[in-house]
Formats: sequence, C-alpha cells, structure tokens
Amino acid sequence: MPFITVGTENSAPIDLYYEDHGSGKPVVLIHGFPFNGATWEKETTALLNAGYRTITYDRRGFGNSAQPANGYDYNTFAADLDVLMTELDLRDATIVGHSMGTGEVVRYLANYGSQRASRGVLLSPLQPFLLKTKDNPEGVDKSLFDGFQQAIIKDRFAYLTTFCDAFFNYSENKGKLVSEEAFHAHWQIGAGGSGKGTHDCVSAWLEDFRPDLPKIDVPILIVQGDKDNVLPYPVTGQRLAPMMPTASLVTLKGAPHGIPWTHADDVNKAIMDFMKQPAKARA
Repeated sequence: MPFITVGTENSAPIDLYYEDHGSGKPVVLIHGFPFNGATWEKETTALLNAGYRTITYDRRGFGNSAQPANGYDYNTFAADLDVLMTELDLRDATIVGHSMGTGEVVRYLANYGSQRASRGVLLSPLQPFLLKTKDNPEGVDKSLFDGFQQAIIKDRFAYLTTFCDAFFNYSENKGKLVSEEAFHAHWQIGAGGSGKGTHDCVSAWLEDFRPDLPKIDVPILIVQGDKDNVLPYPVTGQRLAPMMPTASLVTLKGAPHGIPWTHADDVNKAIMDFMKQPAKARA
C-alpha cells in the first residue's frame, strides 16, 4: 500500500495512506469525521470516468494511516496535506473537502497558497467559526462539543451510532437515500479510527477560520444540504458564502450532512461543472 511519511512519534514514523488513480488534472478528496478515504467511492468512480486523476488519503488517526497521540489540529492537518501535494508534485489541483475535511482545504489554501491548487470545494463546511463567542454570537455553545467528547470517552461506539443517525438523517432517509448496509459500513469505517484522534478532532472543529478566508485567492465552490443536522446550514454554508468573494454556493434542498453518499449525483455534477469553469488568473 502507498504511504507518505509526514512526521515521527517517538521511534515510529507517522505515515499517511493514500490512493492515486487515473490521469489528467488532479483532484484531491479529503474525507469527513470520523471516516477515511473509502467514503469517497461514489465520487472517485465518477471522477475517474470523467478523466481526472483522483487522489484520496486517510487523515492521521484514521483508516490505514498511522494513529499518533497528537497532531489533531488544522495547522498540522494542513501541513500533512502539503507534504502529500509536494511529494506527489501536484499542480493545478482541485482540493475537495467534506465536513471536517473542509478545514484542511481552507487552512491549506491560507497557509500554503495556490501554487499547487487552482480551486477548492467545500462540501457541508464547518466554516467560518462554530464556537459561540462574544464576537461570534451565531456560533454554538461549547458545552455541546464538551458533551460530544464526554460521549466519545464513555462509549465511542455508541457515539458513532448517534453520529451516523445525524449524518444521514437516518430516520427520514433510511431505505431511500441510504441503506441499512451503507449506514453500518460508515459506522464500521468510523469504528476503525483512533479513539484519541476521534476525541481530539472535536476540539479542532472549534478553530476560527475567519482569518483564513481573506487569504484565499482561488475559486471556491460550497455545496451543502439545507437539512444538515451535523453542521447546520444557517451557521455554516449559508453564512460562509458571503464572506468569501471567490465563492459560489449550491444548496441541496432537503439534503442531510452526508451528501457525498446520499446526493452523490448532485455533488459530482456540481464539482465537475465547477472544474470546467476558468480558474482565476494569477496576479
């Protein structure tokens, strides 16, 4: 299996597992919490069939990647992505993030610029800033996230069931947009992640991305369902779009958080239509 080393912990390397298929312009897909690159299968098939080079990888702590005890913050995640982009020598890439993966997209473009990436896609984004503070009254009380972490410590596997319920709006979409088997497959993928990584990633969600947004100089596509029960649409995508001059917003009516699975056709069409548009000219 292909791996890229992004650091060390004590005597062991921190290796990221990745898959790199096809040819043509590169598309990098960054998965959501608490899953891994396997959850992109509906997108990778469509992108490969359309002639794109398609790269997925497992975030540190998840899937086949190393599970270190630290590094679960967005500066580190973006640095990990930069190593991947550099090692594979990607150019003119589209970087696509879902949910937690949107943090890598935004922080990478802010910290490392657009030398290797010509556009970004944010699916069910967590930006601009989830935490409720004096200067961010639209945010969510920290007690909610503390409760998530307590639930993960108490019984991570029970928490995963609750999370997958919200991820798919399962009671509403079971047997329609998502099968029982797909629900359990996502649960199983999440169960394979690091317990500490799963816990610590919740803290990363609370990072403030507002300072990153003005630094982004490439076109951005935001796609989100207006029935997102994990990252509510009014707090995230709907609020984010006007804050990004280079962004366009596609709203999927009635769609839940897990749109890469439940609304794959809509997501694939939006991404490929977006990639056909001219990228912003560099200064």
